[in-house]
Amino acid sequence: MKVNLHPKDGLLFNAFFIMFIVHATQTGVGVVGLPRIVYLEAKHDAWISVLFGGMTSAIVIAMIVLMLRKYDSADLYGIQVDVFGKWIGNALNFIYILYMTLSFFIILMNYIEIVQVWIFPDLRTWQISIALILLTIYAVNGGIRVVVGVAFLSVLGTIWLYFILVVPLQYSDPKNLLPILNVDFKQIVKGIYKTSLSLMGFEHIMFFYPYVRDKKRVFLFSQIGNLFTTIIFVLITMISTTFFAENGLARTIWPVLSMFKIVRLPNLERFEFIAVSFWMLIILPNMCFYLWAASKGLHRIINWKQSKGIWILGLLVWGGTFFIRARYQMNEVTDFIAQLGFFAAFCYPVVLSLIVLVKKWYLRRKKTSEEV
Repeated sequence: MKVNLHPKDGLLFNAFFIMFIVHATQTGVGVVGLPRIVYLEAKHDAWISVLFGGMTSAIVIAMIVLMLRKYDSADLYGIQVDVFGKWIGNALNFIYILYMTLSFFIILMNYIEIVQVWIFPDLRTWQISIALILLTIYAVNGGIRVVVGVAFLSVLGTIWLYFILVVPLQYSDPKNLLPILNVDFKQIVKGIYKTSLSLMGFEHIMFFYPYVRDKKRVFLFSQIGNLFTTIIFVLITMISTTFFAENGLARTIWPVLSMFKIVRLPNLERFEFIAVSFWMLIILPNMCFYLWAASKGLHRIINWKQSKGIWILGLLVWGGTFFIRARYQMNEVTDFIAQLGFFAAFCYPVVLSLIVLVKKWYLRRKKTSEEV
C-alpha cells in the first residue's frame, strides 16, 4: 500500500468546501435529540457543555491537520501502515472500516425510526432502507467530487430549518437558563462527552485530505465548519432549555422536532412533516462520506474496485436492518457505536498525531546527526 496518494487533477476539490463537509458530517440525526441527552447530564447548563464540546472537537481537528501536514498527501490508511507496519496498520484499518460501516448503519436506522414515528408508522424498515441505501450508493459511485457536492447542497438546502426555531423562541423563558454554572464540574464533563457523540464526523478529514487541492487552507476551513456547527448546537440547546418547562426536556425524546410542532403555515398544520422530510438531506452527506471512506479502505487494503466495495457494504448494511426489531436493540447498538466512535474520532486521532510527531522529529534528528 502506498502511504501517499496522488489523485488525478480531475478528482481534486478546493479547500473552501471543507467547511461545508465538516458541518454536514457533524450535523445528522444526533442533533434532534442532542438537547435532551446533554440536559440529562448538565441540566440547564447543557449549553455550556455543548460549547466546550465544540472547543474540544476544534482541538482534535487541529491535531489531525497537524498530523496530515507531516506527510505529502496521505490518508489515515496510509499513515497507519507507515507508523505501525503492514500487519498492525491494516488491522487498524479494518477496524476503521468496520466503524464507518456501523456508523452508516446506525445513522440510517435512527432516521428510519424518526420517519416511522412521525410520518409513516406502517412503513416497513426494509422498504425505506433500500431506497436510502440505493440513493447513497448512486451518489458515492459518482466519486468524491459528487459526495462533496452533496454536502454542499445539503448545507445550503437545509440551513433555513434553523431559522424556523425563531418561532419556539417566542414562547421561551430565559429564566430556565439560570442560575449559570449551578451544577458541579463532573456533570459538565459528562455533558461534554455526550456532546462529542453528536459532533463526530470531522474525522473524515483524515480520508479525503489527499483530494484537497490547496492543502494549506484545510486547517482554516475545517475550523470554520466546526465553529458554525458549535454555534448552531449551542443555540439549539439554549432554545430547547428555555422552551420546555422544568424536566419537560428530559421527557422529550426528539426536542428539536417537538418544537417544530408549534409552527403553523397556511394550508399546513403539521410542519414537522416537512422538517422530517428535509432531514433526509441532512443525513445524506453523513451516509455518503461513511460509505465512501469505508469502500475506499477496501480498495486500499484488498485492492478491490471501489464500486465493488460500495455495493458489498451497502448490501451488508441493508441485511443488518432486518436484525433490529425493538427500541431497546436500537439503543444498545447506538450506545455501542457511539462509544466506539468517541475513541475513533476523538481519542485515537490525538494519540496517533502525537506518535507521528514524535516519529518525524526522531527521524529528522537522526538524519541531521548522520549528515554531521
